[in-house]
Amino acid sequence: MQQQKGGECSEAAATPGTVHVRDSMTPARAHLAFGGLEWTAFVRFAVTRR
Repeated sequence: MQQQKGGECSEAAATPGTVHVRDSMTPARAHLAFGGLEWTAFVRFAVTRR
């Protein structure tokens, strides 16, 4: 999944048990890792804040 808006880019990659998120413009920098429950909670939060 890739989102681009105003020059802000992020990528999310799902693996068993973890979702990894990084800045696609600077992929060598640190990334975030979320467990399935945390990712689901984040997505629900983000959708309700549109």
